[in-house]
Amino acid sequence: MNQQSYRPEIIEYVRKNANPPDKFSHQDRLYSLARQLAEEKSYDDDVVFAAAWLHDLGVFIGHRPENPAELAHWDHLAYVLRLAPRVLEEAGFPANKIEPVLEAIRTHLPLAEPQTFEGILLRDADILEQLGAVGILRIVSKVGRDTRFVRFSDALRTLRKNAEELPAKLKLESARRLAQPRLEVLTRFLTSAESEANHLEW
Repeated sequence: MNQQSYRPEIIEYVRKNANPPDKFSHQDRLYSLARQLAEEKSYDDDVVFAAAWLHDLGVFIGHRPENPAELAHWDHLAYVLRLAPRVLEEAGFPANKIEPVLEAIRTHLPLAEPQTFEGILLRDADILEQLGAVGILRIVSKVGRDTRFVRFSDALRTLRKNAEELPAKLKLESARRLAQPRLEVLTRFLTSAESEANHLEW
């Protein structure tokens, strides 16, 4: 089966399951970023595509627990590693590429150490998504609907941590180049927000 048949199936599955709906845009940006980071180097585009589109299934409402106590201990990564093979099989994705997709998903978080180039592409792209204007929008939109972000000050703490810690975790030179202008945007925003807050608890 060619990619023209299984790719729309995967995209449509994520579109139907992305909740809140604004989470749907992250996957396409991530895939595009990962492809951009590869530059002229060889990689398996099917693996990067599937990993980018499926990596966040475990954080969608309807997939994650609603009980706060259960959610606090929820392993969204383990969940998607269990679910993704079925989604891929039903879409007609090449069976011999499912394991590399799972490996890329397994190592996409900043603390992980991916062993494949596809995994590095996904992880670096996901780090870039946490910086810059997009990173700000993604975090601030969680205030009031995510138990980790009750106040704006919670969002600012996370954004400050991202700015301080994430750039150093990037593996690829192409990613480090793209990170610089994003980091400048994020730093300016944090400086302005913290100045306007006047040290009050938002």
